[in-house]
Amino acid sequence: MDIDAFTAVHAAEWDRLKELASRRRLDGAESDELVRLYQSVATHLSTVRSAAPDPALVTRLSDVLNRARTRIAGTHEPAWREVVRFAVVSLPAAFYRIRWWSHAVTAACLLVGIVAGAYVASDEQALNALMPPSAQEEYVNNAFASYYDPGIEFAGVVWTNNARIAALAVAGGITGFFTLNVLWQNAVQIGATGGMMAAHDELDLFLTLIAPHGLLELTCIFVAGAAGLRLFWTLIDPGHRKRTVAMAAEGRALITTVIGLAVALAVSGLVEGFVTGSEMYWWLKIIIGAIVLAAFWAYVYVLGGRATRAGATGDLAEHEAGATVVTAG
Repeated sequence: MDIDAFTAVHAAEWDRLKELASRRRLDGAESDELVRLYQSVATHLSTVRSAAPDPALVTRLSDVLNRARTRIAGTHEPAWREVVRFAVVSLPAAFYRIRWWSHAVTAACLLVGIVAGAYVASDEQALNALMPPSAQEEYVNNAFASYYDPGIEFAGVVWTNNARIAALAVAGGITGFFTLNVLWQNAVQIGATGGMMAAHDELDLFLTLIAPHGLLELTCIFVAGAAGLRLFWTLIDPGHRKRTVAMAAEGRALITTVIGLAVALAVSGLVEGFVTGSEMYWWLKIIIGAIVLAAFWAYVYVLGGRATRAGATGDLAEHEAGATVVTAG
């Protein structure tokens, strides 16, 4: 195709569309003309891309069409409205849709942790395999409690570490095994540490230092694991959708979940940084931890349930994700 000749024939239509899209007011006839020219220029762009993809012309036509599309469809919603919609619709819906997966992962990990802790606490060989007896004494009497150093820097460090673990659990979902491995190691490590503390008669110290931040922190790790396993299950059983379509939708919802977990882990990091190692009464620390956990699940079940009943899934809206081709079967 001769680009110069094509441009000479249709340039007047492109300029007219740009002019109409730039006007503040249009009468009925001009509005009809705007729509007609938009359709025509969209066809021109498709032709150029397929027959002679000249970069300069593609950019020119794309810019004109974008302006016209905005004029036809109306201005975009303000950014704050998108943030609010994300916070009260998309995010809680993404959490809500994997709630049973999250509860199942939580139960499984707690069981693994309890078994690991009981094994270490009751078997001296397993206990000494963790670290030598002298190192155990130092850890139980000093290192474990002194680790929780109140302050914003400590909160930032634990947030970064926990966000990394959650990201690994989510990203590893495509393999299935990797997510299970992350969850297994995390559960065994925490359980074994608790078992060692119990063997030295310091289980109460372990629980009072873990519970304030750990209630929400561990829940976030479990939810991340649930999200990763849900992605893997979608790969195995996409349901009535094509596998590629199902995986794309699940992956987009997964991004929403990751953002929400980063925020939740930031909250648990603040609790760990300013509550766990503070001079507060131990019962007050645990109450604070229970409150933030209850707030998380209330957010999921109240807002998430309402959003899901309204049709939200945590996925992007169709105009953001792109429409899918209808297929049979």
